[in-house]
Amino acid sequence: MPALPKNPNSSSRLLADSAEAERRLLEAEERLREAIEELQRRQRTAASGQHPPCDHADDSCVANAIGNLCQSFLLSYGVRVGIGILLRAFKLARRQSYSSLLDLKQLVSEKDLIVREEACRVGLLFGGFTGSYHALRCLLRKLRKKETPVNAILAGSIAGLSVLALDDSNRRRTLALYLLARVAQCAYNSAKSKNKFHLWGSHWRHGDSLLFALACAQVMYAFVMRPESLPKSYQDFIQKTGPVAAPVYKAVRENCRGSPVDVASISAYLYRRGKSNNVKLEEFPSIIPCSVIHPDKNSCLAHNANAASATFRKTFPLYFSLTFVPFVVLHLQKFMDTPARTFWLAVKGAVRSTTFLSAFVGIFQGVICMHRKIASKDHKLVYWVAGAIAALSVLLEKKTRRSELALYVLPRAGESLWYILVNRHLLPDIKNAEVALFCACMGGIMYYLEYEPDTMAPFLRGLIRRFLASRISNPGSSSNRTASYTYLQTLDAMNKPQLQDNREEESLLLKRL
Repeated sequence: MPALPKNPNSSSRLLADSAEAERRLLEAEERLREAIEELQRRQRTAASGQHPPCDHADDSCVANAIGNLCQSFLLSYGVRVGIGILLRAFKLARRQSYSSLLDLKQLVSEKDLIVREEACRVGLLFGGFTGSYHALRCLLRKLRKKETPVNAILAGSIAGLSVLALDDSNRRRTLALYLLARVAQCAYNSAKSKNKFHLWGSHWRHGDSLLFALACAQVMYAFVMRPESLPKSYQDFIQKTGPVAAPVYKAVRENCRGSPVDVASISAYLYRRGKSNNVKLEEFPSIIPCSVIHPDKNSCLAHNANAASATFRKTFPLYFSLTFVPFVVLHLQKFMDTPARTFWLAVKGAVRSTTFLSAFVGIFQGVICMHRKIASKDHKLVYWVAGAIAALSVLLEKKTRRSELALYVLPRAGESLWYILVNRHLLPDIKNAEVALFCACMGGIMYYLEYEPDTMAPFLRGLIRRFLASRISNPGSSSNRTASYTYLQTLDAMNKPQLQDNREEESLLLKRL
């Protein structure tokens, strides 16, 4: 029996090599699965002699589309309502009204839990896309009598009209820009795998953190200097999460632009905080001092620590809800098998994500206070730099989540830039342009999902397939089950994806809605 290596570095290398070999084996099994499925599809096509057969042998095309529509609607509706109920429960618990948690009238009353319309719209978005995509794929198969990438692109693009279920154009634009980032990611991965294109620096270990920092810099600059370029809901989220009042940001914005500061508004704010006699106010100050930014604390360090702590308390319920509820609804069987483990992983993931956000707020405020200690004049670029530095807190998150966070913030930054360019007449203002962009991006997403799935992020690929295959029919009678089918079933039984990464990443997409 060979002796074990005594060098710890050798042991770590062996573990790394073993993990890499296991990953390659799983990738090879996935490619083999897809090859077998394609072979089966071609065999069925050759046997029929007509249009390619559909993948729902036991149901008609209409029944399959309606069934998938209904189940996807119920899944997404359940996720949204579940998040609303859990957030309402946290709100009641913070008031120490524990008995009301058992009172359904207070917990789920329409007066306090206003999610019915929004949940229906989210359900129509997911359910409408799923049902119409299945119906269009069947229709195109029969009309064109062949199965090509054009079918997936056309079906995805037309089914993308389900985004009209969302009545807010800002939310539609955010989703469209998010999908644009995902399509760009798939296109780049595809070109890179074929040695056609390669970005300099894409191999950097912290390239995802750099992208996140650049996106956060634009978002925080827009929040302070051009808040109208961000969606109202996103403005409210940043405002409620941070420790600085809206009148103070308004004064900072006016000061950086060289406009007169609204002294009356600042005085009223300071009076409400009981600090109006301690601050000297001017209409044209060189810089808004720390005594106005945080009048309750004389120490900047104490203010920043208190800001981080308050952010943790305010956002933990949200992160826990977005982590726990989607996993329970989308993976109910796994939750029933190991409820305690699922709950523990949700708590651990929520604590880590909330710590990251709390650190972001503390660092951002710290950079602003530090600038006031060493400079006597304010500048709008300070807030861009502060956002980029605060984004370093993303290093507290797991490596697998950093790129997802970057692609979550990137559309917000793109939306802000879009608004600014349209406002300056550098881009045309086209009505419902976000709908056309969403449809085009869904066509691209469905192409990569069907024909180049390896180029797509695993969580997004799994989430879309979860909805598209939400109503799985039996593949046929036992007499039609070949050895390749049996092998596919064996692979399915062997594949056990990790619970935590999938749950956290699915919640990111649902949070955008």
